[in-house]
Amino acid sequence: MFTIVKKFSRIFSSTESVLISRLAFTMSTTRGQILSGTDIAREIRENLKKDVEKLKCLLPDFKPGLAIVQVGGREDSNVYIRMKIKAASEIGIHSEHVKLPRNTTENQLLSKLEQLNNDPNIHGIIVQMPLDSENEINSHLITDSVSPEKDVDGLNTINEGKVAVGDLSAFIPCTPNGVIELAKRSGIKLAGAEAVVLGRSKIVGTPVSELLKWNHSTVTVCHSKTKDLKEKCQKADILVVAIGQPELVKGDWIKPGAVVIDCGINAIPDPSKKSGQRLVGDVQYEAAAKNASYITPVPGGVGPMTVAMLMKNTVQSAQKAAANLLKTSWNLRSLPLDIKRPVPSDIEIARAQEPKNITQLAQEIGLCPNEVSQYGTKKAKISLSVLNRLQSRKNGKYVVVVGITPTPLGEGKSTTLVGLVQALTAHKNLNAFATLRQPSQGPTFGIKGGAAGGGYSQVIPMEDFNLHLTGDIHAVSAANNLLAAQLDARMFHEATQDTKALYNRLVPTKRGTRKFSNIQLRRLQKLGINKTDPNTLTPEEEEKFARLNIDPNNVIWKRVVDINDRYLRRITVGQSPTEKGYTRETSFSISVASEIMAILALAKDMTDFKQRLSNMVVAFDKNGNPVTADDLGVTGALLVLLKESIEPTLMQTLEGSPVLVHAGPFANIAHGASSIIADKIGLKLVGEEGFVVTEAGFGSDIGMEKFFDIKCRASGEVPNVVVLVCTVRALKMHGGGPAVTPGATLKPEYYQENLELVQKGLCNLIKHISNGRKFGVPVVVSINRHETDTELELELVRKTALENGAFDAVISTHWSDGGSGCSKLADAVVKASKEQSKFEFLYALDMPIKSKISKIATEMYGAGNVSYSESVSQKIVNYEKQGFGTLPICMAKTSNSLTGNPNIKGAPTGFTLDIQDITVSVGAGFIIPISGEISTMPGLSTRPSIYDIDLDTETGVVEGLF
Repeated sequence: MFTIVKKFSRIFSSTESVLISRLAFTMSTTRGQILSGTDIAREIRENLKKDVEKLKCLLPDFKPGLAIVQVGGREDSNVYIRMKIKAASEIGIHSEHVKLPRNTTENQLLSKLEQLNNDPNIHGIIVQMPLDSENEINSHLITDSVSPEKDVDGLNTINEGKVAVGDLSAFIPCTPNGVIELAKRSGIKLAGAEAVVLGRSKIVGTPVSELLKWNHSTVTVCHSKTKDLKEKCQKADILVVAIGQPELVKGDWIKPGAVVIDCGINAIPDPSKKSGQRLVGDVQYEAAAKNASYITPVPGGVGPMTVAMLMKNTVQSAQKAAANLLKTSWNLRSLPLDIKRPVPSDIEIARAQEPKNITQLAQEIGLCPNEVSQYGTKKAKISLSVLNRLQSRKNGKYVVVVGITPTPLGEGKSTTLVGLVQALTAHKNLNAFATLRQPSQGPTFGIKGGAAGGGYSQVIPMEDFNLHLTGDIHAVSAANNLLAAQLDARMFHEATQDTKALYNRLVPTKRGTRKFSNIQLRRLQKLGINKTDPNTLTPEEEEKFARLNIDPNNVIWKRVVDINDRYLRRITVGQSPTEKGYTRETSFSISVASEIMAILALAKDMTDFKQRLSNMVVAFDKNGNPVTADDLGVTGALLVLLKESIEPTLMQTLEGSPVLVHAGPFANIAHGASSIIADKIGLKLVGEEGFVVTEAGFGSDIGMEKFFDIKCRASGEVPNVVVLVCTVRALKMHGGGPAVTPGATLKPEYYQENLELVQKGLCNLIKHISNGRKFGVPVVVSINRHETDTELELELVRKTALENGAFDAVISTHWSDGGSGCSKLADAVVKASKEQSKFEFLYALDMPIKSKISKIATEMYGAGNVSYSESVSQKIVNYEKQGFGTLPICMAKTSNSLTGNPNIKGAPTGFTLDIQDITVSVGAGFIIPISGEISTMPGLSTRPSIYDIDLDTETGVVEGLF
């Protein structure tokens, strides 16, 4: 010891040399000092308790979680488990004792571990050994099946391997870690010390030797084959004994002044003890203490340290999890664009870009593996559990992209949305999510095409996006049509059976037992029948329960299909002889027009989803009372069909930015926005400084107003910025330019400079800016540039927007340039988002229905008054009597004009808005006044895009999409 000090004191200051010399002298003269693991462990636990309290200050709902998995019920294991649970409780760790029976199989245990690995509330997992199972279980496989990130025992091969190569960032096995801590607490300098480890077990000896080595000790490992064991031990400055033989190491094996750490615990006979035995270590304690400077007792030495280090690992794991919750910046890898001129077709651009694997994207944006269900390698469903995990995280900024009154060609809202998110992420290094509606297959195979954006601002893979995606629309179609089938079947059965037979079939006896189902009990409660035994209902109660008495002439529920089919606009059902003449006229809608789709978009969680489904009014009875999906007994079945559809789908843009695609309510008769759930998930994932950019259907008069008054009212989210998209082309149309027709060549006015037409059409832009400002939200105008636009035209639009209340107005070229073409727009949005929110709804819900309609018509459209047919007025009276009067309004009118006439352009005022019909979507939660002819079933044109779509049978590549 003195030789070592003399050798190295040359490189220390004189003061340091004195301290080292004193330490060496102390170690050489001190004998038999107890190195108490109990005391040190107590100190460690107290510090850990403070660490947990600090976590709670940062995240009040957060608590470290430890799962202790036990197979069987060995009493010695129970003792250890109780000790760990007690220590965890004192520190503030939530411990879960997962006790499995002795007949547990290996697969069952692996399955349980997989569940715990994927549970974000569990930060540490230990499997209590030995496994007390009747079945053969590979313990090595089990320890390796614990996630390395939760392996607080440090026994996973990955963690062991990291220790072996000196990577001490992983979990260190608890007993070896405790041994090192004890050695350090003795005061001995590990660097340069001669260390001897007696024992080479995987659990203690081997990892202890590795840890000593990486602490710069010179290590000798001894085992059962080692010769001259005594002599080797006598050279040790630090002697660690973990060999499992009681009192093997004698006093004369110990070098004077050495530190002795005894990891053994053995029971030997002792008649003086009540139990007939006592515990001893692998070292003969009394004799060894005469030579050792410090020595650990048994018990009370290494044992308490093992538990303390287990707790330390668990808290460290929880701290990492908490840091991930608090850390909101993403490590997003952007995908570079290979910009070409002229700009190729959308499909060529999309195919030229290789998307990231969806699991990589999910990891980059902070999703846990258990929150991601892959559909191939390019898309995945996202679990709603992420909202629970991130509930304490503050929301990001909320941006909605809307448009002026568009031409039939569209002005590029979706493209702007995608380009803006690409700019925010890839070019401004901010967290940003795009949330988009899932497109219907109707437009895909019709004329309009897909909705993945365009040019260098697209969602990819575009074929997946525009076709089946993850099947949500098909699930909605199936659920919708199941409800329609049950509705018609119920009317048929009521018409063809007497009440007793009908009742007996509705509540049959099965295996000698007759009982109501849960949904039938809800109906009884609704009817005020407080009985649960089917045999106790009176004949009057049986009739009241069994007969819905649906009026065939007042059925409002339609079947749906996700294609354009004009011949389904009016049909007759029930023409088969088996239906006994009970026919009725009805029609089909396109699937996205189903109320179920609107409900999917407005539901906040699974419970809200189920409640809204149950409330759907499908018809009225012969007394004018509403009949709901719950009355038909179909709510639970609908939810089962739709259970996966409530999860949004994760995709990406051309530049690798994240996109959530979810729901696609028909903007003509519903609110036309993607789901609340997708927005909520995005707002949590981006964090307080990030952005979620979503889209409202059509112009501000329809889409934005519904977005604010329906969607934001339902979600409780407050928007920060409106991005208003306009084009010179649309303004020229509103200024009196020739008609714009899909498929037809544009007239010269649209590709030649014409400031007069632009000037005349600016009234439409001004009105839409005013609409946004009415809600108290800053409006940023994005002027989407076409290659034929001139600088004078663009500057005229920009200047006018600024003069009429726009927060900013910028020219965007994202279609041709990707995210870089939206860089200025991104800057404007970031700046606008810092403004103090003054958001307010347009109307109060307690206003009469007609007053709410009038408020929208006059303030959003510019109407002078609203007229109602007599039948509409009567329906409004009925709705208010039935309790629907406090629902928000979802106006159904043409998107091609601020008026109800699609041919009137510009921004007229003082006109009369005629309301020809009105209906209610109780489940979705809004009333739908209808102005003009609104079709919910588009038709195919003479030459739809189906002529161009094909599949290469050799390569599997889809051809002809856009």
